[in-house]
Amino acid sequence: MPINLNKPQQWKADIARSVDMYNDWFMKFAPVAFRSTRVQTTRDVEAALAATGNLTNIKPALLRQHPEILPTLRMSTCPPIAVDRLIGLAGVSTTLVKSMELDKKLPVRMPIVVADAQLVKIGTIIEKMADPDIFVWIGRTEAPTEVEIHRAATIVADRLCGAVANPIIRNAQEKRQLAAIKTWLEARGYKQIHGGDGVKFNAMQPGTFSFRMNVPVKLEGGVQQVNIPIDAVIMPKTAKAGDFPIFFEAKSAGDFTNTNKRRKEEAVKMAQLRSTYGEQVRFNLFLCGYFDSGYLGYEAAESIDWVWEHRIDDFAMFGI
Repeated sequence: MPINLNKPQQWKADIARSVDMYNDWFMKFAPVAFRSTRVQTTRDVEAALAATGNLTNIKPALLRQHPEILPTLRMSTCPPIAVDRLIGLAGVSTTLVKSMELDKKLPVRMPIVVADAQLVKIGTIIEKMADPDIFVWIGRTEAPTEVEIHRAATIVADRLCGAVANPIIRNAQEKRQLAAIKTWLEARGYKQIHGGDGVKFNAMQPGTFSFRMNVPVKLEGGVQQVNIPIDAVIMPKTAKAGDFPIFFEAKSAGDFTNTNKRRKEEAVKMAQLRSTYGEQVRFNLFLCGYFDSGYLGYEAAESIDWVWEHRIDDFAMFGI
């Protein structure tokens, strides 16, 4: 029975809580240099949002006065817009956009009338493509709350600071996720099997679990066989002889863009498992961070379910 994939009405609330959980963790454990940059960038984004009526009123006069906010505006769209893409979409001068991006000012020799006409086009594109999963107040009558504004600013700041992200952070987050699963399972009497024990995934005893276990699958054509690692393999206590364990892939993300680029990875893994072992395979995700409705809808369409880390007790609904 589906747990979360068939409940799109609660996805947006879960996305917000997951983003908040990831951000809380990140702010505590990120390197000091990155954290300080991100905090300041978040403040800058909040100021940009205030100046633009929370992204609903991007006027030429504002862009002339504050050309430095253009990168923030580009990172506020769905998908985020690269410099050259903005130039093409808006049909504006390369000189104008790159001057705003690199020099934080408008071209000195460009007449104000010409500049304003092009700034109108830029503002129109930004407002039209503003990301509704981030700026949840767009299209509604109620004004945004302080919490919503801060959350949106944090997301945009993440996009702006993404290039500074340290791979150590991603590794630390994965370890933390697996530790959370371990704590939850052991509190319910489950025993961990370690990789060196030599136990295969289809020979696990009820009430056991293992991390980063290799599962052999056949590639297309059914001739070549390879091992694919599964983050968490759990054999429910109620399992009977011949039952398969439940597979979970731990996924965390610090921005929405990368998750949507990589969302096919899980679908490929699911296809390989089912092609090899049939429909009895249960492959799911353990999510924390930035997974928007586009990502969730894609996984749901592939019959891949998930547990949110902020609602970890949903593991029990899988019969664990």
